[in-house]
Amino acid sequence: MIGYYNYTVILTYIGLASAITGIYFAMDGRYVIVSVIALMFSGFCDMFDGKVARTRKRTESEKRFGIQIDSLCDLICFGFLPGAIGYAVGMTRFYHIIILIFFTLAAVIRLAYFNVSEELRQTKTDDCRKMYGGLPVTSVALILPLFYSFRRDMGKLFPDLYAFLILIIGIAFITRFKLKKPKMKTMLIFIGVGALEFIWLIIKYKLR
Repeated sequence: MIGYYNYTVILTYIGLASAITGIYFAMDGRYVIVSVIALMFSGFCDMFDGKVARTRKRTESEKRFGIQIDSLCDLICFGFLPGAIGYAVGMTRFYHIIILIFFTLAAVIRLAYFNVSEELRQTKTDDCRKMYGGLPVTSVALILPLFYSFRRDMGKLFPDLYAFLILIIGIAFITRFKLKKPKMKTMLIFIGVGALEFIWLIIKYKLR
């Protein structure tokens, strides 16, 4: 079979499956909250897939495959799923569509640029990346669910406010600034924040 199927890519594939599930529920339109939770779960998987991959000694081919498959899955999880959620909550006007296109395009550009720079970096060192350039696409897994939790409070303004938020995020994806890669302690804090967001979402929406 074409591809690699060892444990180093399992979390990446699970995150993708979660995102596809989220897209399905977004297109259905009745349970958008499930899509938001799927986005959060995809972010959780992405947080640890790199660490899992580095526990195994990989060939150069496996490393390059890992970089590519991770970014391709990230595009669907954090580039397309947020757009599907946006459409499901009312981003249907012409300018909304333009913003959705820009957001997805910004994610594509960022991920392609990351692939090139990461392949070059790994030819020189096996050390972990210490800095990011621009806002990582996975950040939407924490930002958007928190914002979505106030959907009912914002009422009819929510589609426009959501559009404005993802426009700003899209710009941050491709803006050249340095951001320190979080260490394990910070990642555990992110998990705690994500858990609190999940509980908050359940309390506010009760999956209805």
